[in-house]
Amino acid sequence: MFTKDTLRFLQDLAANNNREWFTVNKARYVREVQQPAVEFIRVMKPVIGRIAPVLVASDSAVGGSLMRVYRDTRFAKDKTPYKTNVGIHFRHEAGKDVHAPGWYVHLAPDQCFVGAGVWQPDAPALAKIRNAIARDGRAWQKVRDDRKFREHFELGGESLRTAPRDFPRDHPLIEDLKRKDFMGLAALRKPDVIGPGFVRLAQDRLKATRPLMTFLCRALGLPW
Repeated sequence: MFTKDTLRFLQDLAANNNREWFTVNKARYVREVQQPAVEFIRVMKPVIGRIAPVLVASDSAVGGSLMRVYRDTRFAKDKTPYKTNVGIHFRHEAGKDVHAPGWYVHLAPDQCFVGAGVWQPDAPALAKIRNAIARDGRAWQKVRDDRKFREHFELGGESLRTAPRDFPRDHPLIEDLKRKDFMGLAALRKPDVIGPGFVRLAQDRLKATRPLMTFLCRALGLPW
């Protein structure tokens, strides 16, 4: 599905991130980026249906699991109009945006990875996750330190500099409670992404995140 041409287009876009260049090369974008991404989603759909049926795998080219190439620059200092990566988000059926629990695939010339969890949740959702960790620390540690998960994944994202409100600084899990993101990230090599076994690899990586996803969804009162 994805090929060297996919990553080469993204590299060229990064060097020519303007509307004039993209307009001339839009057919190339569709052929080398959009169509392979939609096909990947289409093939992953039954896989996700088997191992995480509450996640949505929509192969629609617009408004589906493939995130749009256009950047929202209204409030950004960086006014370049296009994203220079492929972003695919299989989000929870109860969610409406990228902040919902889900699985994520990120492809870029300089970095490829798969992720699982919750990115930048709003204050009520963040409080629910932190309270679930404080309430059952042993269950959280079991998820966080799961052997299959830790074999490929690390928890990433942003954290507070100090203890969040309502939690003591000396709490034994304070470093986890300080997190603002609850995302497991697993790096991918470029040969893996453009090789014939990428779907199987993605499936295996994402299956390893089921304990994390189960904990987070239960903390948020969502089915899994």
